[in-house]
Amino acid sequence: MKRKQGYQVVPFSAQRQAVAASATVGRERNNIHTFTEVDIATPRRLIREHGERTGERLSLTAYVVACLARTIAEYPAFNAFRKGRKLVLLDDVTVGVLVERTIAGEGVPEILTIQAADTKTYQQINDEIRAAQQQGDVPFGTLSGSTWIMRLIPGFLLTQFIRLAARNIRIARRYGVVGVTAVGMFGPSPMWIVPLSGATVAVAVGSIVERPVCIDGALEAREHLCLTLSFDHDIIDGAPAARFTKQFAALLMSGEMLHEACGPQSTDCRA
Repeated sequence: MKRKQGYQVVPFSAQRQAVAASATVGRERNNIHTFTEVDIATPRRLIREHGERTGERLSLTAYVVACLARTIAEYPAFNAFRKGRKLVLLDDVTVGVLVERTIAGEGVPEILTIQAADTKTYQQINDEIRAAQQQGDVPFGTLSGSTWIMRLIPGFLLTQFIRLAARNIRIARRYGVVGVTAVGMFGPSPMWIVPLSGATVAVAVGSIVERPVCIDGALEAREHLCLTLSFDHDIIDGAPAARFTKQFAALLMSGEMLHEACGPQSTDCRA
């Protein structure tokens, strides 16, 4: 770091170069977006009751991942990527979860991949995310594992490298074409974000807000989750995207994926 009169100059790290290159490639996608709110009062209550009963803090991000993977499994064409004039449809639903990591003293987003997420229970996905969060500086994704590449090649070549990687079958099988990012779920006002994502389907989790809902003729304050769903329009049209969003939202709202994690002591989980 060089300090001069009135300002200072610091290095632009290899990790930030990778983030910038990924954002450039994501911006080139023909993405369409939908903004929605989902009533998550039931799953939030189940998570809270489980924590009070066992002391275990379950992850809401893991719940979003579990519901997303199950829904993707019913839409095989969404689990695909374009390779020239062909579409490559992947058998396994691998979900990349963007996790804030501290690498070499710097906070950067890194991808944690949940392999075959559609075949896993919520508890298994929750355990993977919690274990990754406890790893500290231990590398598990693309950024920390490829720092040497980022240091050796200039920015424009790094961007081209990511473009080529986005069309590579081996990389797609490893990291998936479905992504989830959670930027901060709690806030006094509704918040949505539009991700610069290279994924075919990307879900950005925003804030949780309370909304008045009429139930049996009475108003009740219920928690709603702000979500942005982004789709690669080269592959997915608006009508299928709308049907997918409706089904995904219904599964999120139901709390069904939490039944196993809640355990036999919670009658609410089996209701």
